[in-house]
Amino acid sequence: MAQFKNISIVLKPKVNSEFESILTNLVGWLSRRKKSISFIDKEKERLNKIFKGDLKNLNFISETEIHKSSDLIITMGGDGTLIGVCRNITKNSPPIFGVNMGHLGFITEFTKAEFFDQLEETIKGNYKITPLNLYQVEVFSKKKEKATFKSFFLNDVVINNNHISRMLTLSVESEGEHIYNLSGDGLIISSPIGSTAYSLAAGGPIIQPSVNAITLTPICAHSLTHRPLVIPDHSNVVIKAARPDESIKLTLDGQQAVVISSNDIVKVTKKKAKVVQLIKNPSRTYFRTLKEKFTHGAREIK
Repeated sequence: MAQFKNISIVLKPKVNSEFESILTNLVGWLSRRKKSISFIDKEKERLNKIFKGDLKNLNFISETEIHKSSDLIITMGGDGTLIGVCRNITKNSPPIFGVNMGHLGFITEFTKAEFFDQLEETIKGNYKITPLNLYQVEVFSKKKEKATFKSFFLNDVVINNNHISRMLTLSVESEGEHIYNLSGDGLIISSPIGSTAYSLAAGGPIIQPSVNAITLTPICAHSLTHRPLVIPDHSNVVIKAARPDESIKLTLDGQQAVVISSNDIVKVTKKKAKVVQLIKNPSRTYFRTLKEKFTHGAREIK
């Protein structure tokens, strides 16, 4: 595995105080190892305050260039910061080293107290990868064959009514077969890694990330018979409004939202060509993380 020369750092937005110590230490640590260090150009004003005007060792690149100009990307924030970088990966995107600056941090592999030792091993090439696929959301007008909207998610896409506290009815299909008409607050379509996010809060199952599955989790279904459903991830999922004049909102990973009409058709598919490479923490396992973050299965034996 190659040693990393060009390293980019992506920060959690709108935070200065928690970065003042750790970021100056990290940049100095990387500089001593002769690494080229880059940040997104819109962060220049914030970094100028953190580094007190001394930016001589830093480079600034556009958000669209970060994947093609980097050998390694370090995200410093929480799962949201990491997901935002993952959703924009390209075919040849570099591995991503996620540092959790908060408390929950389910996907971010490393804590701010421990990451330097593993980063040392990573830049030497001693690391393992956790691969995660992105999922594509396409919106089609009934009158057009070409998608009018296309984007990607790592965790989930949420489909609900664009109006406050209004129930909607969705027709849900997979591989050309009708699954059900769902009346309620909406539907969550989640990846395995996203099963511990909004889907879990809505009563969905926990899916181990290596399971090839998509989960359909109703949100406050107006029926006792609509339960979460797990289907193979090679299946496509097609959602339509079952009633006219619905205003529907799609929310991808809680970061991107788009409003569509009742005449539009939503299609969700797994993208095999879009694979996120996360640097794996060797001291962390999935079930240990469940216990630490969610106290899953934690019960005192007397």
